[in-house]
Amino acid sequence: MTTDTHTSGRERGYRRGPRVPEGARGERLLAGWLATGRPAELPDHLARYGGIPAFPARGGEHPLIDAVARAGLTGRGGAGFPTATKLRAVARGKRPERVVVANGMESEPAAAKDKALLRLAPHLVLDGIVLAAQAVGASEAHLCVARDRSGLDRDLREMIAERRYNGFDPIDIQVRTPPHHYVSSEASALANWLGGGDAKPTTTPPRTAERGVTGLPTLVDNVETLAHLALIARYGPDWFRSRGTAENPGTTLVTLAGALPAPGVYEVAFGTPLREILSLGGAPRDAQAVLVGGYFGTWLPANHAAALDYSGPGLAAAGASPGAGVLAALPSTSCGLAETARVLEFLAAHSARQCGPCRFGLPATARDFAQLAFERCDRAAWERLERHVELLSGRGACKHPDGAAQLAGSALRAFAPDVRRHLRTGPCPAALNAPPLLPTPAAEIGDGDWR
Repeated sequence: MTTDTHTSGRERGYRRGPRVPEGARGERLLAGWLATGRPAELPDHLARYGGIPAFPARGGEHPLIDAVARAGLTGRGGAGFPTATKLRAVARGKRPERVVVANGMESEPAAAKDKALLRLAPHLVLDGIVLAAQAVGASEAHLCVARDRSGLDRDLREMIAERRYNGFDPIDIQVRTPPHHYVSSEASALANWLGGGDAKPTTTPPRTAERGVTGLPTLVDNVETLAHLALIARYGPDWFRSRGTAENPGTTLVTLAGALPAPGVYEVAFGTPLREILSLGGAPRDAQAVLVGGYFGTWLPANHAAALDYSGPGLAAAGASPGAGVLAALPSTSCGLAETARVLEFLAAHSARQCGPCRFGLPATARDFAQLAFERCDRAAWERLERHVELLSGRGACKHPDGAAQLAGSALRAFAPDVRRHLRTGPCPAALNAPPLLPTPAAEIGDGDWR
C-alpha cells in the first residue's frame, strides 16, 4: 500500500494528551505507519498516543461533542455531514439506549482508504468508537467491515480482545460483516441489517440518529471520521484546524487510482490543489480527465480538475465533491464513455431494486449509455438517454439513482467531443479495444443475498 503526505511542520501538542511525536511531519492518521513502516499494534499505538483520554463527568452535553463542533470535523464517508450535529442528535435521542456503528464497509470499488486505515492504524478507529459511544451515551457498538476483506474481521476481533484483556475499552465492540453490495454500506442499510432486516436502505425520515438499530438512536460514522475524532479528543480543535481550510479543516485520506505509476492511499490537507495530490501518484501528463469522488462522483477534464482545490467548496464550483475520497486519472488511450458505461452497468446490478428508478430507470440508463459507448446510437436513442439521466435524480427511495445520474451527466459534459464523434461515426477504437481501467466487480445478487 502506497502512502504519503504533502504536509510538513511539527504539530502542536494539546493538554488532554501527549504531544504528537517527533517525525510526524504533519501526518495524522498515517503518522505511525510513515514513521515505522509497519501497522500499529497496541504497544505502538500506546507509545505514540497514550491511552484513551478521559473527560470529566458533568451535566449537559458531553465536552467531546463541543470539541468536535469547534474542530469542524465533517464525515469522511461521502456526504461530508458535520459530525457534531450527528453526535448531538443521537445524544439527545428520546430513548435512553443508544448505538454506535462504525462504517468500514467501503463498497466503492475504486476506494481503498478505509481498508488501509483499518490495517495500518486500527486502534485509532477503535479509540474513536469508544469515545463516540461515551459522548452519546451508547451501550452498544458495532464495527462493520465487508465479508471479503482477507481476514480483516478476524484481525479486528483479536485486537478488540487484546484491548479488553488489558482493560482499555469500557464498551464491547462487535465486529460485524454485512453483505458486501454497493448500497449495503449506506447508513440506514447497516442499521436495518444490524436490526435483523435486509442490508438495504430504508426511507428517510426518520434518520438513523432518531431511529436506527432496532429503533434506537444510532450514530453511524465512517471509520476515518472516528479516527479523526480520537485525535481531536487528544489534541483539541485548534490542533485539528491547523491543517486544511477554515471551511474544511483537517486532513483526509484519498485513494489515487486509474492510470498512475504509484496508485494508493495518501493523506492530504483539505485545500491542497488537485494538481499536487495527483502528482503524489505520478499523474501522467497525457491524462484527459479525472473522476472526482468515486462512482457517485464527477468526471472533470484534466486541465480543469488540476486547477481546483481539494475541498468541499473548492470542488463545488465545478459541480463536484470529495465524495468517497477517490481521484481516478483517465489516460488519453481510454474512452471515458466506455468507462462510464461499465460503471453504470455495475451500479444498476448493485441496486436494492426497491423503487422504480432502481428497478427500471437505472438499468435503462445503463443500456442507453452502453449503446452510446459501444454501438451505433441514433438520435432517438440519444434523446432517450438524455431523458433517462434527467429523470433519475431525486426520485429514488435512496440516493443510489442520484449518484448514478451525477456520474452519467458529468460524463456527457466532460466527454462532449467524444459524444459527438460516437453519434456521428460509432464507437471509437479505445471504447472497443482499451482494457477497462475502473474496477467493476461482477454481481449476481439474489433475493436472499441481502442477509
